[in-house]
Amino acid sequence: MAYKNQQQFIDVLEREGELVRIKEYVDPKLEIAEITDRISKTPGGGKALLFENTGYDFPVLMNAYGSEKRMCLALGVNHLDDVAHDIEALFKMLASPKESIVDKLKLLPKLGQFASWMPKVRSGRGECQQVVWQGKDADISKLPVITCWPKDGGPFVTLPVIIQKTQLHLPVMWACTVCRYSDHN
Repeated sequence: MAYKNQQQFIDVLEREGELVRIKEYVDPKLEIAEITDRISKTPGGGKALLFENTGYDFPVLMNAYGSEKRMCLALGVNHLDDVAHDIEALFKMLASPKESIVDKLKLLPKLGQFASWMPKVRSGRGECQQVVWQGKDADISKLPVITCWPKDGGPFVTLPVIIQKTQLHLPVMWACTVCRYSDHN
């Protein structure tokens, strides 16, 4: 299942009893991380936590994918192995010999399913760009960035995934790189 946005996924978590909303103020400096650490180590991964009062204009969602059930909800499957089985079946089908045009036509529904897994490219601004800070307004300290441990040098933006498209020296070659950064604020 593809979710329109993070809010839709949060709504599903709540409906499934997989979300705890925390309305009381919790400090992003050490407190959110400590509570999340404790909850995520409970049997089954604990619940997803939505800290609604962080002292900032933004809530913080933690442990959203911290259990097998929530991962399955995110991927729209009943079991995590379902995704691997679907991909494996598709590759077996593609690798098998195609004797006739009918055999080749039988591939079309599977190829359509495969195409549905690909990210959609949209033009214009996404919902995540409802608020855009530019120039002097662009200030990461306006975000509730978590400080996890007492001896950390400060808050860290952790586990973001950056997908960048970089043109190589040859004019027609492009490289797509997926990077994980831990950015110290």
